[in-house]
Amino acid sequence: MEKVFGLSHLFMTVFLHCFANFMVAPAITDVTMAALCPGEDECSLAIYLTGAHQVTGLGSLMTMPLVGNLSDIYGRKVMLTLPITLSIFPLLILAYGRTRYYFYAYYVLKTLFSMATEGSVHFLALAYVADNVSESRRAAVFGIMSGFASSSFVLGNLSTRFLSTSAVFQVAAAMSIVALVYMRVFLQESVASNVASCKSSETECLLEKSPSKKWNLFKTLPSLNESISLLKTSPTFSKAAAVAFFITVADVGLFSSLTYFLKAQFHFNKDQFADLMIIAGIAGVVSQLIIMPALTPLMGEERMLSVGLFFACAHIVLYSVAWAPWVPYAAATLSLLASFALPCLRSIASKQTGPNEQGKVQGCITGIGSFANIVSPLAFSPLTALFLSDNAPFHFPGFSIMCSGLVAMIAFVHSTTIRPPPTPSKSDICSSSTTDPLV
Repeated sequence: MEKVFGLSHLFMTVFLHCFANFMVAPAITDVTMAALCPGEDECSLAIYLTGAHQVTGLGSLMTMPLVGNLSDIYGRKVMLTLPITLSIFPLLILAYGRTRYYFYAYYVLKTLFSMATEGSVHFLALAYVADNVSESRRAAVFGIMSGFASSSFVLGNLSTRFLSTSAVFQVAAAMSIVALVYMRVFLQESVASNVASCKSSETECLLEKSPSKKWNLFKTLPSLNESISLLKTSPTFSKAAAVAFFITVADVGLFSSLTYFLKAQFHFNKDQFADLMIIAGIAGVVSQLIIMPALTPLMGEERMLSVGLFFACAHIVLYSVAWAPWVPYAAATLSLLASFALPCLRSIASKQTGPNEQGKVQGCITGIGSFANIVSPLAFSPLTALFLSDNAPFHFPGFSIMCSGLVAMIAFVHSTTIRPPPTPSKSDICSSSTTDPLV
């Protein structure tokens, strides 16, 4: 019961942090355009800066495995404190002013902090869940945590819909501070005895199979090398990592292009962006809190992953060919099924290591996603700027989004090669029944 309450505090921390950050998503495009290209519906500089921000993936690629290692030793709560704290300062800048120079200050600070912390709150929360949840329940609980994040997505965007631009950033900054205080006061540490827990884990610690490997906590390069070693150790993990790379490339390509495409094509603004995100968020909440926990035990995580990736591809392609303002709203509803993918992927990856390595494995997946954050803008930002300009080689404003959909299809095809683990024998079941699941 104590662990259940611990998870509830974790879910609330994730909710508050995500609420603050999701609030600004519908407004940031208008702020960027107003600061850099006032009075215009198309702005190549804004597109390129949005893409250039993804260079943070280079820093995250190096730091996320290290953060995961440190969280395995010093605890999830300790490491969660840093990214939640740093996320406050860029919001405070835009809460104070949104002119060109304030925007550049926000942009520089956001980029620098993101290089060290981008994605860390999410994967540390997943590692916290893995510390406290048995393998048989892990995919469902991962989905529930994603459902809380989706709920914050809905409420954050709904709040933006009814607030002025200045109030959006002021409220977001305040909520970030509340998230930090709540986490420090209520969340209990989850990693108390890592070394001892490995021997009683449900799966072997993969890295113990490589006795020559020693974790160096304070040098980035060895952490990267050990992530590569982890990829080589488990074929299932390496396939999951490849899927994570391709779907992140697709997602980053979509979300770095979509708002500028809709603004140029249909003159969408903050309110329409918020409406669109609310629909996608509600679909995600229903999917992750209701549908996914019911279907995952029946279908298995591997099939659910493939289903989610197929519909992720479908909704990206539908965005790219939007011929009327209502089409993006229809595409957003497909998030009901596309939302299966990431929780299932994270659960599959988590089962490849023991409990004292959950930070490492989740940090490795996040680091791979960070590398995808570098690759994606190099391809999609120039394509978006080109096909939204008057110099496009042919008329297809959503061409870069269509390319993102093709990358998502690659992720789907690759996911079909991931096979569920073999069914345990009766003797294995009897021996494992002596240990009660935590949740």
